[in-house]
Amino acid sequence: MRLGFRAVSRKRSLALRSPFRPIASPQVSRRSGGTALATARWTDWSGQGLEHCQLSKSAEGGHRLEGAVAGTRHGLYGGHYVVLADEQFRTREVRMDYVGGPSLHVASDGKGSWHDLLSDSPIPTLEGCMDIDIGITPATNTLPIRRLRLASQQSADIFAAYVPLPDQIDGCFLPMRAEQRYTCLIPGKRYRYEGLFRNFTADLEIDHHGLVLDYPQTFRRVAEL
Repeated sequence: MRLGFRAVSRKRSLALRSPFRPIASPQVSRRSGGTALATARWTDWSGQGLEHCQLSKSAEGGHRLEGAVAGTRHGLYGGHYVVLADEQFRTREVRMDYVGGPSLHVASDGKGSWHDLLSDSPIPTLEGCMDIDIGITPATNTLPIRRLRLASQQSADIFAAYVPLPDQIDGCFLPMRAEQRYTCLIPGKRYRYEGLFRNFTADLEIDHHGLVLDYPQTFRRVAEL
């Protein structure tokens, strides 16, 4: 807990010197009159593990995804993430913490340039990435789906900032550039995701908020009580 507190304190002091200042801290966001839009829970495909995620809208019109994950993919781990996006669902700030492990805190200008808020340094390898893709959750698929607003059968190739699973971290814990493609199969209902960087394809059913229902062979939505 001490390490996490020092990291947050250091981040705040560095952010004051950085042009990529956080949109709002989690504490500020909760006090700003935000409105919860939806809550979703997922397990892995076999029914193990659990994630609890909330999508909310801030008083300023932006969007927030926050989730806690007891994950099982590529090992057992716990994680917590907060993603802030603007009105157009462009990713602007991301905080990701693995329990007992590393943390990251990055920001984007919404135009494809990224900054590491913990080290107060740019991340040139992510230039051109418009979306965040956090490996432990299907929640972040919502962002490009809502941002792109694809028509039926329309496709778009994008670059995403991929946040790796614990066993995929090699050196510094930062997002990695990942080439992806989204295709609208049925507007507002079904989209094809292609991870071009790893030759992976999945057809995703979404709810009316854009949150994934089932992610074949990876995540399964838990029915609401």
